[in-house]
Amino acid sequence: MTRARDFLGPYRLVRLIRVGQTCQVWEAAKSDDTTRYALKVPVPEKRKDKAIINELKREYEVAGELNHPNLIRIHEFNTEGETPYLVMEYFEHPNLKLWLRLGPQAISYFAPKFVEQGSQALFYLHTKGWVHRDVKPDNFLISDDAHVKLIDFAISEKMRTGLSAMFGNMFGGTRTQGTRSYISPEQIRNQNLDARADIYSFGCVLYELITGKVPYTGDNADDLLNKHLNAAVPAVLVMNDNVTQEFSDLIRRMMAKRKEDRPPSMWEFLKEYQKMRAFKVVPKPPTVRPTLKDDRKGFV
Repeated sequence: MTRARDFLGPYRLVRLIRVGQTCQVWEAAKSDDTTRYALKVPVPEKRKDKAIINELKREYEVAGELNHPNLIRIHEFNTEGETPYLVMEYFEHPNLKLWLRLGPQAISYFAPKFVEQGSQALFYLHTKGWVHRDVKPDNFLISDDAHVKLIDFAISEKMRTGLSAMFGNMFGGTRTQGTRSYISPEQIRNQNLDARADIYSFGCVLYELITGKVPYTGDNADDLLNKHLNAAVPAVLVMNDNVTQEFSDLIRRMMAKRKEDRPPSMWEFLKEYQKMRAFKVVPKPPTVRPTLKDDRKGFV
């Protein structure tokens, strides 16, 4: 007999995929179709936590109406009894961070596809008026055939325009959020954000993609943030001599301290990128690949 606790609404919980500090992710199915879904559910002790519930609602608010092959689909937010849950597209593949643990040579062969698809995902998100605000390797899933999905919209922010853009933070705007190794100077300063904040962060991701290292490290959190604000932008070419000068320079521009010095949009970045070669010698296909057994945090 099927137990009631094996269901959330119409979804049957098939398999626990991962357990994080705040949420579980389940593979789930509905009896009336053959599609597999991923259900993101707060862990039992967090199911009444308003901050966690609001994050799930935020993800649905941002991505519920979005439809792009390189964005994870968010189908619905719902509550069963006292259990809130988010229903997502099932895409059980490692994230870029797991690939990079094997060394940059493991992912270099797929790097051109990653750059194209990752930038297209962000451009689409920006055209819908959103800044992701947490662009990092952990938030890009990559399948075995190098299909990329951008995930995690919990701290995404609507772009401000007009007077709202000019005065939005004057009386205390959104608090500074983001991941320190990839955060843009504007986020650190809690300024109004546009697509160029994500371009900076994507530049940091590409730096790590090519070199295997984050662009900045620090003795403590404040030291790391200060480097994003003031330290010279490192050159990719110094760390990987197989990268072309053009691509190295483009990544460097993406990470410019002043947003006015970066490509003005992800589309302009992509147009520039498509006119150049990323590598002098085409990298070889990977001989090893990460699996989700390496780290259950590799899934959404």
